[in-house]
Amino acid sequence: MTTRSDVIKGHFSALFTIIVWGSTFVATKVLLYQFGPVEIIFLRFLLGWSFLWLIRPKRLSVGNRKLEILFVLAGLTGVTMNYLLETYALTYTQASNLAVIVSTAPLFAGIIAVFVLKQRLRWDFILGFFVSIIGIYLISFSGASGMELHLVGDLLGIAVAVVWAVYSLIVEKISAEKFDIIRTTRRIFFYGILFMLPFIWSEGNFQNMALWLQPKNLVLLLGLGIVACAVSFITWNYAVAKIGSVKSNLYFYGSPVVTILFSICFLDEEVTPKAVFGMILTILGVMISEGVLRKHSRR
Repeated sequence: MTTRSDVIKGHFSALFTIIVWGSTFVATKVLLYQFGPVEIIFLRFLLGWSFLWLIRPKRLSVGNRKLEILFVLAGLTGVTMNYLLETYALTYTQASNLAVIVSTAPLFAGIIAVFVLKQRLRWDFILGFFVSIIGIYLISFSGASGMELHLVGDLLGIAVAVVWAVYSLIVEKISAEKFDIIRTTRRIFFYGILFMLPFIWSEGNFQNMALWLQPKNLVLLLGLGIVACAVSFITWNYAVAKIGSVKSNLYFYGSPVVTILFSICFLDEEVTPKAVFGMILTILGVMISEGVLRKHSRR
């Protein structure tokens, strides 16, 4: 039985998770001033993977080759491809832009599901998709400085959303097996780290390890590796368990807003009125496509 205290804790857990996820774009952007994308991602997930071993030191036994392939694909898409594209995108575009564009991943997941799972598109999904596309257009052509690089980063952001959509569908299949969530995530991290090794060999530069020990850099890395990669997914699952997925997802739509506020405060990013309108349209489009407005209008 879920008590009122559990519900309150669930809401605080959802809020905490969204603040953490919203801040990761800004934290990564700050680290990119001194470090390369590959070393940031590798150290981040190595820390997250190690922390998950500490809190659940028990091996996950899959015993199925097809399921193991799903874990491999999840690591490739959800960790290696997703975070490499995301981090490289941050070298070209603003953290605020990227956070909003990446939030459109559910739209692309829906489109992929039409072709792979033969699902039908609802009218509100189609409407929401076009509203979000208009929003992304306004964000990308908002008149900010460095337009060409800005556009490259935003296009990489769309690629991140597509890759995350593929990852979400793969994880949905893995979740159906009811494995332990912590050990499942740890295994996905493991394969993601393996796929990063070729990039470490060609692009990794760990000669300035002393820089990582500077207080600001160390705090940001620990935050990205342990809090954002490991702790936050536990708090998110707790929130879903206590207040349900519908209410939890309402917090999820606020993640780009957190990033925008953080990027203005800590990165001095320029957000034009046109870009703000585009961000509102993008988030609204995702909510329409997910049926959030339709569900609440029935209450």
